[in-house]
Parts: sequence; structure tokens; C-alpha cells
Amino acid sequence: MLRDEYEADKLFLEIVVRAGEMEPELVHIDRLLEDDELYQMLRGDLAQRYPHTRKTGRPATPVTVVLRMLAVKHLYNLSYEQTERQVRDSLILRQFCRVYFHAVPDDTTLLRWANQIQPTTLVAFNERLAQLAYQVRVTRGRKLRTDGTVVESNIGYPSDSKLLADGVRVISRTLQRIKAKLDDDTDQTSQTPLATKLFCGHTRSARHQARQIQGWARQRSQQAKASMQNAYHRLVDIAKASVAQAQGVIAYFPGQVPIHLQPLLAQLCAVLPNCEQVIDQTVRRVFAGESVPAPEKLVSLFEPHSAIIRRQKPGKETEFGHKVWLDEVEGGIVTSWAILTGNPPDETQWRPAIDHHLRLFGRPPNQASADRGLYSAANEAYASQQGIKRVILPKPGHKTPSRRQFEAKAWFRRGRRYHAGIEGRISVLKRKFGLQRARYHGAVGFARWVGWGVIAHNLTAIGTKLAS
Repeated sequence: MLRDEYEADKLFLEIVVRAGEMEPELVHIDRLLEDDELYQMLRGDLAQRYPHTRKTGRPATPVTVVLRMLAVKHLYNLSYEQTERQVRDSLILRQFCRVYFHAVPDDTTLLRWANQIQPTTLVAFNERLAQLAYQVRVTRGRKLRTDGTVVESNIGYPSDSKLLADGVRVISRTLQRIKAKLDDDTDQTSQTPLATKLFCGHTRSARHQARQIQGWARQRSQQAKASMQNAYHRLVDIAKASVAQAQGVIAYFPGQVPIHLQPLLAQLCAVLPNCEQVIDQTVRRVFAGESVPAPEKLVSLFEPHSAIIRRQKPGKETEFGHKVWLDEVEGGIVTSWAILTGNPPDETQWRPAIDHHLRLFGRPPNQASADRGLYSAANEAYASQQGIKRVILPKPGHKTPSRRQFEAKAWFRRGRRYHAGIEGRISVLKRKFGLQRARYHGAVGFARWVGWGVIAHNLTAIGTKLAS
């Protein structure tokens, strides 16, 4: 049964007063999280865990505790285990999280509750935070700057040999688990005597071929290239055999699937299309010499939503994840983020940024700025039509004398200097709030990670401003 909060413990509060004081920034964050709208947003998601979560079942972890512990996790960029330990060992954090003398929920409990929170809820949560920042005068929404960055998925560098070996490993592991469950159920085994060859694992041989390919790839001789081709042929054959095994096992259950096998067979059905895609792209690239377009490539079996993004940055020309677009107003408040599909042109993000600002604040900013990648005459005209007085979009390439004179004006140069600050904001988001690499799994987990990172940043920005 869903609970709102624990009853305040007077004895605990008296002990905390004598033990020490909460940091000023944390005091203001504590007050922000008391907002009822923020609370109701998360409560609505947590209530969807089971059909009757609101009314029946054992008393659950209070919504207030879940909200505040997740805030602590992302404010200090902790793991779930570290969050549990830090809150358990600190009287100040016990007070902040409203746990008091009650047992701190363990990391697995917190993880299950966190997975109930949807990315759309976090978007609304952040918009409410921006409104609160406006009310306490941390920002007035007069300046808007927008820019993009790449948040990487939590995957290693993808290569065809590694992806093939991963596919074989996942299929073999799942088949072994199915076999173990069938061996435990003697009746089921007697009814469907599966052939031994269907459960033969190929993980070791696939791993061996992948290591050989990596070794030959370091050499540049013609013999090394030929040996690498042969190893690829053997690895592809192993991967095809594993896929055929999985298809054979699935075929043994054409009708009613036993309940205890349903999750494993679902995993098998989910991974097979990805494995077949990896085999196809390997054959096209390695054997046919075809340059496979980036949208048609799979870079991870475990994070298939990840895209290939080439920005030609020194030291990291290619990144694997998603381009994330950020809008920021003065006061250091990130009002919006968007996780883009693929690698679309930057100039398409200008209008959504302005439209979102108008919806959030009810009026246009006095100044809006972006990099030269967003410049177009249509974008400048759109911003002016919406009532923005100072539009800072530097034009790339050749400039006419009148354009050079326009961009040399003092207000334009000041706007360019102000816009450069968004690079520092992105750096803080990556270094302090984890947006360098998303640690949650799946496309929804990726969006959830980005959302919590931005929210933690905004909570810190508001708390620091009010404490100063």
C-alpha cells in the first residue's frame, strides 16, 4: 500500500539539532522538494507499480522518502548502494530524506521504485522547478541560450567481432538456463526431449575467434588480412549456428509455453533480431566491402537504441549514444532537454527552443542565442516574429559587409560572450551530474538518467543562489 510519508519524529529532530546543521544549499533544496505539485507528479507514477498499489498490500516505502533519496543519489552522483549507505550513516541525510529512525530502504527497493518514474514525468518535474526558480527570482527568463552535446551510452567501443561474440554469449547463456529449468522439471523433459545439440554452448569458440581477429587487426601484412578474413568467416558461422539453435528451441514450444520458461524465451526472442542484424552488417562490411550507413548499424546488443554520432571533435571523433539538446536561461537553470534521434541538423532545434520558452514563461526572452550551426534567415526571422529583440545567430562562411557590420555591434558581441557560458554549463552537467555517460539501461533508462541529471543540476543551482 502506497504511503505518503513517515510521521515526524520529535526525538530524532531534537538529536539532529544537537548533532549539527544542514548545509545552506541543502536547506533550500529541502524546501523546494516540499512543493506539493512536485510530490504529486512522482506519486502518480509510483502508484502505477501494481493495479491496487494505492489501497492494498504491505505498507510501501513512503513517496517522500523515494523522491528525496533519488534526489540525494543524483545530487552527489552516487550509486544506489552508495545512496543507501550514505543516508543510513548520516543523521542530516536521514532528516533530509524524512527517514528519521526508520529503516533506510535498500538499494534494490530504491531501484524498483526509481524504474516506475517515467521520462515525461521528469520533464514536467523540471518545468515546475523552473517555475519555482522564477518565483524566487533565481531567473526571470530574459535570456535564452541553446546548444547540444552527446551523452554516451554505457557500452564499450563496438566492433563486429565483439558484437558477434556478445550475441553468441547471450544466446548460449539463455539456452543453458532453459536447459537447467527443463532438467529440474522431469515431466516437462519427458514430454519434450530436446536434442542435446540444441543446448551446446559456443561461447568459448566465439571468444577465441574474436581474440584472433583483434590480434590480426593490429598487423598490416597481407597474410594478416587473409587470416582475419578466415577468422571472421568462422565467427560468422558460429553466430549463425547459435541463432539456428535458438530458433530450434523456440520451435519446440509452438503452443502454450510453460510459465517458468516464458521470461527466458522472451529474452531469446528479443535478442535474435539483433544478432541477425549484427551478422548481416558484418557480412556486408567485412566480406562485401560495403560501407554500411550509420542508421543501419547496430552498435550494442544491450543498448540497441544507441546511435553513431560523428562530430569530428579532437580525441573523440565518433561517439555512441544520443545527441541531447539543452535550453538554458540566466541563473543557470536548464529549462528543457531533448534526446534526439540519430544526428539531425542543429538548425532544426531553434524553433522548438523558442516555443518551449514561450509556453513556460508566457513571454519571449529579450535575448536568444545559439551557435552558427543554427543560423538561417528563416530562424532569425522566426525569432523576430515571436518578439525577441536581440537574436544572436552568427552566420557561418562568407559574410557581406553589412552582415559583418551587424555582427560587430556591441550588443551582438556581448551576446556571443554570454552564449559561450553554455559550454561551461554542459561541462558541469557531465563532470558533476553524470551526463558524460548514461548508466541506466534501455532507451527509457537513458532518458531517465538525463532527466535526473538536469533536475539535480537545477536543484543545486537554485539552492546555491538562494544560500548566497
